[in-house]
Amino acid sequence: MHRRLSIFTHKILTNPNYTLTKQTTSFFLSSQFNPRTNRLGLLRVLSYAPLNRRTADPEDPSNLFKEDGVSILSQMWIENFREPDRIVTNLTSYIRRFELWVLAYQKVCADDMGAYMPRSSIQRSALEDLLALRNAVLDGRFRWGARLEFYIKSPKDKTEYESLSKRKIKAILTTTQPSPFQDKLVQEVLLMVLEPIYESRFSQKSFAFRPGRNAHTALRVIRRSFAGYLWYIKGDLSTVLDGMKVGLVINALIRDVRDKKVVDLIKTALVTPVVTSNDDGVVKKKKSRKYQKKRVLAEDEPKPDPYWLETFFGFAPEEAEKLPSWGHCGILSPLLANICLDELDRWMEGKIKEFYHPSKSDVIWNSPEGEAEQGNTSWPEFVPTSGPDKTRKMDYIRYGGHILIGVRGPRADAATLRKQLIEFCDQKYMLKLDNESLPIEHITKGILFLDHVLCRRVVYPTLRYTATGGKIISEKGVGTLLSVTASLKQCIKQFRKLNFLKGDRDPDPQPCFRMFHATQAHTNAQMNKFLSTMVEWYRYADNRKKVVNFCAYILRGSLAKLYAAKYKLRSRAKVYKIGDRNLSRPLKEKKGQSPEYHNLLRMGLVESIDGLQYTRMSLVPETDYTPFPSNWRPEHEKALLEYIRLDDPKTLEEQRRCIMDQGLVSPQDYISMLVWNYKKSAVPLDQFTFVKSGSSDIERDEQLLLDSNQDNLENKTIEEEEKGERFCVSQL
Repeated sequence: MHRRLSIFTHKILTNPNYTLTKQTTSFFLSSQFNPRTNRLGLLRVLSYAPLNRRTADPEDPSNLFKEDGVSILSQMWIENFREPDRIVTNLTSYIRRFELWVLAYQKVCADDMGAYMPRSSIQRSALEDLLALRNAVLDGRFRWGARLEFYIKSPKDKTEYESLSKRKIKAILTTTQPSPFQDKLVQEVLLMVLEPIYESRFSQKSFAFRPGRNAHTALRVIRRSFAGYLWYIKGDLSTVLDGMKVGLVINALIRDVRDKKVVDLIKTALVTPVVTSNDDGVVKKKKSRKYQKKRVLAEDEPKPDPYWLETFFGFAPEEAEKLPSWGHCGILSPLLANICLDELDRWMEGKIKEFYHPSKSDVIWNSPEGEAEQGNTSWPEFVPTSGPDKTRKMDYIRYGGHILIGVRGPRADAATLRKQLIEFCDQKYMLKLDNESLPIEHITKGILFLDHVLCRRVVYPTLRYTATGGKIISEKGVGTLLSVTASLKQCIKQFRKLNFLKGDRDPDPQPCFRMFHATQAHTNAQMNKFLSTMVEWYRYADNRKKVVNFCAYILRGSLAKLYAAKYKLRSRAKVYKIGDRNLSRPLKEKKGQSPEYHNLLRMGLVESIDGLQYTRMSLVPETDYTPFPSNWRPEHEKALLEYIRLDDPKTLEEQRRCIMDQGLVSPQDYISMLVWNYKKSAVPLDQFTFVKSGSSDIERDEQLLLDSNQDNLENKTIEEEEKGERFCVSQL
């Protein structure tokens, strides 16, 4: 008895949550309880005594991590690409997932602080604030554009808003402020949820503001698909990116998404006014600039963009220069713009099918399928012409708010299409367009799109063929090629905007005074990065060597003038004489040549200086003419579609049926055959013995499979006989 009581007391002491109920204590204290005779009752008391266990707190953030956020998003992409036409109604369940909020917090912190924050390093207080923000969004208590009251703040925001003065509070409430951290979090979560839904529905004709697609993709599509067109319509619909009526945006959104919570969130983001400071007409007094020390960045403060990257952003073409920003939508605005303009893409796809009329007497597009039997439009023998006996066809591409339409046929067809396009934009987007905003131009004049000029280049190839009798005949032919060349005029315009040169016909480089206080090594490194980026930007231009060599000439002249002013060398020729053609040797303020640079570099007394790249045209890489497939898709979409195809049971059945029809053996069946023969004969069969033998492998595999099937049947009959005998014995 004492031993049992000691076990019971040990159980109570080791489990602090264990409490004795009234029934248990009365049972022990009663005189009727005899441990010798009532051992079963004691066991029942110790086994079934109720425990007051601590239940999981639903408000504890650590209890809400059930799955990885990336796996949840991957499943969303797979589901939407498997069924792209279904209407989505259950997005609130995804917004409720706390894992997506943590993932959005990591992404926004990476953009805000310049460093990725692992989930393990997120503080518990930040997780609790993030949970409060999620609950506020779900309960409808969240307000866009808050200035003083926040559910969660940025890790680098150390401002105590409760102790601010009235003057600072007034300045915060009345002047333009950056988007709050909590607004960015909600925008990121909405983007995570909506992007997979619409990426599976968007047209393949749009290339801006979409993952895996960029300006290079649009240029490659133009080079492949627009070679046979004579008339081009270039349209500027960028006013749509400045803003649209809320009703039009919501109508386009609810076409595929019917979740009330998400639609209301986006509607309030569009309706809520954005507070901006009114500085129009106010002339600010210029303060005399005093000497200021160089500001040291904090540890958690992101570094500003380097000079080369900031300079390259200034080279953005007109089509990619404008980024939509609607209300408080932030990073969600480009997606909403594509959702609205997707109706235009679908309308144009219908017009493309309606306009297509093939002709048997034409060289290309002479079949009803069109794209399936397309000839090689880049072949030099092809000369695109139009007439009543020629094929009528058109194609379309959109990059942001700019469209390009190629028409093969008479100009009257292009004019009719332009009129219909103006009516469609007026009805759908309430956008007033005219003939000047949608000009019709011939290919011979050159069409400027994405800072590249599309033009027709006439070539005269030598055609060699074998005539009757084996005689080789050479003739001069004539043909045209679609040329995609970088616009040197636009390049000069961008350089002038960045104050790198002046003049049009004879551009003269100007010194780059922004790098005056930087070292020669740092300045050369920045310009080399800028040149490498320019080489990549003009990768698909036919005149890549020429335009990159021009950029290198402008930058080299600009740096030479800068060094001449900095080191008092008077002229560029003196700089080139001392610093070499690529400015790789160090420059001095004193007269004369520089010291033995290689000796100083070997001793570690000077900094290594990289010379400027691409100082000669032969150093510039060639144009990339890699063939572009007609059914091109980004890599992530290819992976998704391949996964869906392999996950389909029909694919597996087709593969098995194909293997059986061809008389092949799958690797799984072959391994199972080897294992079965090993078990049956206790002798390992080597795979190479079948290869070395003279008989065919297919017959040998089929024979082995038949033997294994026959052995299986024999074993089954023996087992059935034994079962029958056992049944008879049991009856007896």
